[in-house]
Amino acid sequence: MKIPFLDLKAAYVELQSSLDAAYQRVASSGRYLLGKELQAFEDEFAHFCEADYCIGVGNGLDSLHLILRAFGIGPGDEVIVPANTYIATWLAVSYVGATPVPVEPDVRTCNIDPGVIESAITPFTKAIVAVHLYGQPADMDEIRSIANRSRLKLIEDAAQAHGARYKGRRVGGLADAAGFSFYPGKNLGAFGDGGAVVTNDPDLAERIRVLRNYGSKIKYQNDVVGYNSRLDEMQAAILRVKLNVLDDWNARRQAIAAAYLEGLSEIPNIILPIVPVWAEPVWHLFVIQHINRQAVMDYLSQSEVDTLIHYPVPPHLSGAYSSAFRQHHGRLHVTEKLAETVLSLPIGPHLNSEGVKRIVTKLQEYEG
Repeated sequence: MKIPFLDLKAAYVELQSSLDAAYQRVASSGRYLLGKELQAFEDEFAHFCEADYCIGVGNGLDSLHLILRAFGIGPGDEVIVPANTYIATWLAVSYVGATPVPVEPDVRTCNIDPGVIESAITPFTKAIVAVHLYGQPADMDEIRSIANRSRLKLIEDAAQAHGARYKGRRVGGLADAAGFSFYPGKNLGAFGDGGAVVTNDPDLAERIRVLRNYGSKIKYQNDVVGYNSRLDEMQAAILRVKLNVLDDWNARRQAIAAAYLEGLSEIPNIILPIVPVWAEPVWHLFVIQHINRQAVMDYLSQSEVDTLIHYPVPPHLSGAYSSAFRQHHGRLHVTEKLAETVLSLPIGPHLNSEGVKRIVTKLQEYEG
């Protein structure tokens, strides 16, 4: 049987009765925006993240954009971002008119390398965005020290890391603010787009609430130029159901990752992810590296195993940024090499042990 990269239908089947009840509850309520379901989810997710506040917004990109906007970052400012990340991290900076400044990753973890951040700081730098890429926390204490020394805001892009821990602490409460995505394929995924800002700063939380709702605290009284970016009641209700099983589903991912790490450890030419002792990743993605990536993808496809590439084009080489970042072409060596070699294996919570064994066996048999 074919092994899909991620089986979203299986997630619905497992939780069908609870998800259907949540849908019926919202549908019959007559309240579809900024109601009780959203308030309950915001309280529950803030508690889950060991933080004080959660503000539901339209999507993960909006969560980062609104954080930057609420901090007053704009034209003429610079924001340090990972060179190796999904383009949404950069787009959020561009949305406020600021300039993303790319920093190379640590080749071992693929996350931003704290050792080269300070060299990218200028008098125009206002913030650092640390991405917990693939569900593995960035080295937040090191990055926080750098941010504090230079009086910079520190923002977590936790779009792939719901439930991950850094030195025993949940991501989401490790910086001045964190942005989350609830895109359907995330560890905590909605049935459409959704996102949230998590913070311990009450003033920032209030600014985000105003910005997400047309700049308004009271209907038809618009205090600032705001946006329409609200997590709706239906998605909030669905996320509440899934939040109850998130730790269990993350544990399933961790078990699959452990099987991959053991079973693939002796295979030539495969570079496996490295997990620092202080990290407890939730394995949104399990990303290997192989110099002959396309051949491996084709081989697994012939065996009916789906794989994906996260990500084939670094932001600085994309059409959106290529012209403006021409001086970086060929200079971000680690990022560009990763883009040519990374390959994501299936690791969803509904991938069974037989499927994992089949993938491991096929890769052990691969002779490329």
